[in-house]
Amino acid sequence: MEAISKAGSAVALLASDGVLLAAEKRITSKLLDIRGLAEKMYKIDDHVAVAVAGITADANILVNYARLAAQKYRYAYQEPIPIEQLLHKICDLKQGYTQFGGLRPFGVSFLVVGWDMYFGFQLYRSDPSGNYGGWKAAAIGHNSPNADSVLKSDYKIGETDMKQAKVLAVKVLAKTLDTTSPSPDKLEFSSITLVDGKPVYKVFNKADIEALLKEAGAEKKESSGDI
Repeated sequence: MEAISKAGSAVALLASDGVLLAAEKRITSKLLDIRGLAEKMYKIDDHVAVAVAGITADANILVNYARLAAQKYRYAYQEPIPIEQLLHKICDLKQGYTQFGGLRPFGVSFLVVGWDMYFGFQLYRSDPSGNYGGWKAAAIGHNSPNADSVLKSDYKIGETDMKQAKVLAVKVLAKTLDTTSPSPDKLEFSSITLVDGKPVYKVFNKADIEALLKEAGAEKKESSGDI
C-alpha cells in the first residue's frame, strides 16, 4: 500500500459516450528514452484497458496474465471476454498471493475500464487484496483522497460526456500535482469509445494533450468570469 500511495496518480471517469483514463507521468530524468506514449496505461484487448499505480514489475505480471486470459477466452468462444469476468480472474490471482506463506501480495492497484455487449461502458477499481468494485469515477496513487474529493463534488452522474470528462480529469490531476498549469509532458490520457458499434482504444499524443489543456484552461476562465 505504501508503494501505491507514493506512485503517480491515475484517474478514470465513466462518460455517457465512452470511458477515460488519465495519469501523471513521472519523468525521473530528461535523459530517459521514453518510447511509448503511456507508461501507466496498458491495453489488455481491443475493448479493455487498465491504469496502474504501484510496483511496475508487479503490474507487468498481472497485465500479461490478463492479456493471456483475454486471448484464451476469445480463442475459445470467438468473442471478447466480458469485463467483469476478466477482472474476476485477475483478482482471484491477487487474492491467492495474500493467503500463502512465502508469498507477498502484488503491490499494485488497477483501474480497469472497458466496454462489452452486456453492460456497456464500465469502470472498476481493484486493490492488492483482490477486492474490487464498480465506480462512476475513481482515482488511485499519490494524493488520491484529494482527487476523490474533486470527483465527488464535480462529477455529474449520468450527465458527463467525454468532453466534460476530459476537462474534469485535467482538473483532478492538477489537484494531485499541486499545480494550476500541468505540463503535457507530465500527463498521459487514453480513452475507449465506440466507432461504428465497435470499441476503439486510443492513446492521446502530445498534440492531443496540449489541445486538451488549452480547452480546460479556457473553460476554467469562463467559469471564473474572466475575459
